[in-house]
Amino acid sequence: MTGLEGARQRWVRTGGVELSVAELGDPERPAVVLVHGYPDSKEVWSRVAPRLAERFHVVAYDVRGHGWSTAPRPLRGGFTLEKLTDDFLAVADAVSPHRPVHLVGHDWGSVQGWEFVTVPRARERILSFTSVSGPSLDHFGHWIKSRVSRPTPRRAGHLLGQGLRSWYVYALHTPVLPELAWRGPLGRRWPRMLERMERVPGDGYPTASLPSDAAHGAWLYRDNVRPRLGDPRPDAYAHVPVQLVTPLGDRFLSPRLHDGLEQWAPRLVRRTLSSGHWVPRSRPDQLATWIADFVTSVEDGRPEDRARGRYADRFGGRLVLVTGAGSGIGRATALAFAEAGARVVAVDRDTGAALRTAGEARARGATDAWAETADVADERAVEKLAERVTAAHGVVDVLVNNAGVGLGGAFLDTTTEDWKRVLDVNLWGVIHGCLHFGRRMAERGQGGHIVNVASAAAFQPSRALPAYGASKAAVLMLSESLRAELAERGIGVTAVCPGFVTTNITSTARFAGTDAAEERRRRRKAARLYGLRNYPPEKVAAAVLRAVVRDEAVVPVTPEARAAYALARWLPGVARRVARVKPPVGRARGA
Repeated sequence: MTGLEGARQRWVRTGGVELSVAELGDPERPAVVLVHGYPDSKEVWSRVAPRLAERFHVVAYDVRGHGWSTAPRPLRGGFTLEKLTDDFLAVADAVSPHRPVHLVGHDWGSVQGWEFVTVPRARERILSFTSVSGPSLDHFGHWIKSRVSRPTPRRAGHLLGQGLRSWYVYALHTPVLPELAWRGPLGRRWPRMLERMERVPGDGYPTASLPSDAAHGAWLYRDNVRPRLGDPRPDAYAHVPVQLVTPLGDRFLSPRLHDGLEQWAPRLVRRTLSSGHWVPRSRPDQLATWIADFVTSVEDGRPEDRARGRYADRFGGRLVLVTGAGSGIGRATALAFAEAGARVVAVDRDTGAALRTAGEARARGATDAWAETADVADERAVEKLAERVTAAHGVVDVLVNNAGVGLGGAFLDTTTEDWKRVLDVNLWGVIHGCLHFGRRMAERGQGGHIVNVASAAAFQPSRALPAYGASKAAVLMLSESLRAELAERGIGVTAVCPGFVTTNITSTARFAGTDAAEERRRRRKAARLYGLRNYPPEKVAAAVLRAVVRDEAVVPVTPEARAAYALARWLPGVARRVARVKPPVGRARGA
């Protein structure tokens, strides 16, 4: 009956209606109440609820007039926020009579949730609130009034933009026509439209009750929108910690609606993600992770957001895997994601180095962090790594293929074994990561991002780096090609191309055609030159996070990398002449 596999069914009578309530998980654990939006029923949570039920007592109910719940009679005046608050309190009392509950709302479920957490009579019944794609009507009303009373071109743009997004609100206020449309052609076509617009998988959703749900739900708008927007409450302050999840691709709500929300919700944690409006269907894994972490933090008495990095709203709770994370750029990147609140998997051939990075990541604010040992040149090892990580932590949201080795020396001095070594790590290691982690991202169907760390050597030829430059140029072209292929799946791909960065790659780099003593001398020389350049890996890490947020294709890092990129694009002849210059490391003995 519920559409939520394994759920227990109960009925709650309140205000002349019967509400259909589904429960999963252990009733002795903290209760998480999920409230759906328009034109949905509780089945919108069918991909989120089972994930939460492993840790919590999960409750989802059909709002009055939706799903299996009965509709009020008459419909007019039967969907006011006051009556919806009565319904929620009745459900909370039935499923968790002795303990407050944690509230999660999507769309109109979130609109209701803002009402519940700002009215005095619900103060003792709620511990936390996660809001997804649904503003408070009171806050919305104050937002409109502030832009009308103090107009500027930007504020006028905000009003116009949201006004255009809200076209459906005006339509739903039209008498009779919305009901006829939903019970007719729109109701039949809506599932396919939703799948096309939002990339939402069908799997039995929406349910057969959609036409009546949508027809009844029109009264949510008619009973509440105009009264509240015209006369918003002046005291609509949230009395619990609030987690705000804002999908950046929402067709119906502008992120600007939440400007200044801290005024109304002082204990606010912000989250953003690249998704459309129906986050419970398109990103259930990420949403469930954020809800679980937030609820746990409130239960533990620490509702504040531990992540303090610049992009904490974007990466908090996301699963990020970084190869070559034991040192240098990989370590700095793993720690930067940790500071943004991500869950970090630090991968390195050196187990001790990976463990140190994971430990530091937890100290820097990572939701959690783990160390893994793998040689990216070994495909079977990467395949097993992908299997372990997916089974233990889920599908990776951001993959950073950073592991690499250096090789200098003339082409005629470079042996086929030298070539094999550098290509195995620098190119095949990236291919292995993209293949085994990227395939899982694509199969999940919920987007993601791949960062491949190449080098300025990818677009600046050099007589001293034929093998290294060729491997990084291949990584650049692989990234560009993969970006084109995966764009339709919502997966971004970025090639990050640093120049001279102070890392320990100089201590492990090899120089073809030299004996051991000469190679040690050149390593020391290279280390001194890189030290004089003194460009820290933390700046590259910052560029990586920025590139993921902006979905950039190619990112040269350091001034010399940007200059080389410009030369390759606009003055390739000059770049070829630069390639003939002998590097400082090799001049001393005529190399």
